[in-house]
Amino acid sequence: MMSIWARPGAAMTSWQRCAGAARVACRAALMALFAACAPNPAGAQELPAPPSLRVAVDTTTTTVGGRLHLTVAVEHAPDATVQWPDSLNLAPFEVLGAVVNPTTVADGHAMTTAVLTLTAFELGELEIPSFTVGVTSPAGVTELVTDPFGIAVVSVGLDEGQDIRDIRGPLSIPRSMLVIGLWVLALALAAGGGWWLARRARQRTIDEGPVIEAPPRPAHEVAYEELDWLETSGLLGQGRIKEYYIEVSDIIRRYLEGRYTIRALEMTSREVLQELENMDVAWDVHDRFAAFLEHCDLVKFARHRPSSTACALIVPDARALVGATLPPPEPDPEEEREEEGDGSRPDAAPLAGVEAA
Repeated sequence: MMSIWARPGAAMTSWQRCAGAARVACRAALMALFAACAPNPAGAQELPAPPSLRVAVDTTTTTVGGRLHLTVAVEHAPDATVQWPDSLNLAPFEVLGAVVNPTTVADGHAMTTAVLTLTAFELGELEIPSFTVGVTSPAGVTELVTDPFGIAVVSVGLDEGQDIRDIRGPLSIPRSMLVIGLWVLALALAAGGGWWLARRARQRTIDEGPVIEAPPRPAHEVAYEELDWLETSGLLGQGRIKEYYIEVSDIIRRYLEGRYTIRALEMTSREVLQELENMDVAWDVHDRFAAFLEHCDLVKFARHRPSSTACALIVPDARALVGATLPPPEPDPEEEREEEGDGSRPDAAPLAGVEAA
């Protein structure tokens, strides 16, 4: 890991850094000697050391798009604060993130560090430019400038041969007369099989004649069967009252759809009652449907807990509603012929009387 101490000012050469460091070391030794020999008057206070800055990187060689970390450590007085720049332009490097660690104090000196995460997308010998960090203390503001760092950015998976290879041509599809013949034979067999199945199905339709569908069952018969099933389903015995009421409500709504051709399953109870009113259903039957649907809605949506007696009577009530709205019976053809024969006798009597005369 490289570590460079920076001072205010521009960047220096290596020889100048060494000479400056020697001069600083000599000056510090002389000052320490003078301070040891000179008397220290009572009550005198030592002057705080000026703030200093140290910069280090975790690597000097990285790849394109790779990450490197630049650590900036500022040593200052405990009563001073570090002012980091609001924005950094370290082109050709990009700043991915910056983390400032808490300030630590030891032996009367404070240390504040920040870690910058950088990356670059250019190849070659690049340089992290310098930037300024401020230190604010009661004595004023001191600006510290970092030294630039040289970083080598290399390519990922570098080709040591340095040869430019030709672009590969498109892959050719191997052709074989045997493979082509097999495909043609398979397609011919598939086409022939489809034609034979279609012809056989058409011939079967001709032989069997038209299919006559059975007429739909009357809605009341289906409703009676579903109510019988519900009554023996055991839902009440299992305490599943809400499911029981949902089923009986759906059975009646399906019956109304088949009986009056209305979409009762998709309607609200109010809409169902309005359709029954339009169908000229008797008012007493209409009121019974209203009470039945309201009772079911209370259990389904309002968490109403009906009594055991009400639960036992809900299916009989549904049967009664179906019986009250049964369609009128169709006339018997035999009875119609008998009525027509009885009606023709008065016309035939005069003819019989005329012949007798």
